[in-house]
Amino acid sequence: MSILKVKIPNKLGFLFKPYRYKVAYGGRGSSKSWSFARALIVKGYSEPIRILCAREVQNSIKQSVHALLNDQIQLLGLGKFYEVLDTQIRGKNGTTIDFAGLAQQTVESIKSFEGIDIVWVEEARNVSKRSWTILTPTIRKPNSEIWATFNPELDTDETYIRFVEKTPPAELIEDGKAIPYCKVVKINYNENPWFSKELERERTQCLQVTPEDYPNIWEGKCKAAVDGAIYASEVTESQEEGRINNVPYDHNLKVHVVFDLGWNDAMFISLVQRSSSSIQVIETIEDSHKTLLYYSNMLKEKQLNYGSIYLPHDGVHKDYKTGKSAKQILETMGWDVEITPNISIEAGIKLARQTFPRVYFDKVKASRLVNCLKRYKRKINVATNEPGTPLHDEYSHGADNFRYICVSADSMTNDDIDMREYQQAQAGWMG
Repeated sequence: MSILKVKIPNKLGFLFKPYRYKVAYGGRGSSKSWSFARALIVKGYSEPIRILCAREVQNSIKQSVHALLNDQIQLLGLGKFYEVLDTQIRGKNGTTIDFAGLAQQTVESIKSFEGIDIVWVEEARNVSKRSWTILTPTIRKPNSEIWATFNPELDTDETYIRFVEKTPPAELIEDGKAIPYCKVVKINYNENPWFSKELERERTQCLQVTPEDYPNIWEGKCKAAVDGAIYASEVTESQEEGRINNVPYDHNLKVHVVFDLGWNDAMFISLVQRSSSSIQVIETIEDSHKTLLYYSNMLKEKQLNYGSIYLPHDGVHKDYKTGKSAKQILETMGWDVEITPNISIEAGIKLARQTFPRVYFDKVKASRLVNCLKRYKRKINVATNEPGTPLHDEYSHGADNFRYICVSADSMTNDDIDMREYQQAQAGWMG
């Protein structure tokens, strides 16, 4: 078999070294995908291996890197070695390249990938925690590798956190020896020796016309919020002003508990303290299919200096199974319960925008709420392309909860509730 000579940027030379994880991220025009595809084709030519090319969602082969790999095969003059089929690529030495969407996989279905030598996850910024959790232990063959390429979007994305913010160690010590483990590099257009004139025109045009998008598109920097996010500018200001940071619990202030009620949908809870005009979100909780007793016990186990619980307006509606409302049930458990004023969603969004400059978020314990605010968007009318009402999705529960915080903020005090009523309620609940 002849020796292939290939060209890739120097910064990506680690693709031919034995790391368990090989990750490259950055902006457009850096040749990440081009180089990873080329390296896979060369490796598959050099020895018989099983390769899986994956992404979070793949509804058709057109959404995969199938075409990119085919292009590299032709550029390297390997058209006679590789057979490019509709849904698979095969090498004459037994190498196979398959394609799959991770979101469609289950713990059982993904077992078919256990014999994979290399998995390349393209557009990895979209890969969920669930998908990574299922995939990584499945790629277990000796010396198997996991490759990933992506252009960052948010610093709260699972892939960014997993490989950039909390980068795994470069080496592991096994039997007294240092074993290469993880290599993560950031690479941009200015590190690509083959950056074209066409791309250079696009880059300068972006810098001139949409300079606010340039750092993310061309420099691989994270956005403050997704495109079209309702609170995009407010989240940006919060980051720039350092209001998403370490926000410790102050035992001298009351902790108010703000609920967005849910059962099949998510139950979203924020723990909030108010000092003068500032509002501190010190922690958030999100779960589903749990009872109010479960949340009450969880909160009491934290042994914080609690004030009131704030429920949305439907907290006074009685459940047909119990005949009691959420407000009544929580009061029976000893909580002081208030009902958040019922105002329209749009009025609440306007109030939330006005309140944002007063709010501080704990970067770790309230990260889920921040992520929801970064991704809270409106429906787009297909016919008119105009934004409409906010989307009801996995991020709307946190955004609704934040709106309730803002609506209730000025009624949150640090006064003690009547402890006699509290003790009597506790005694009644305990029987």
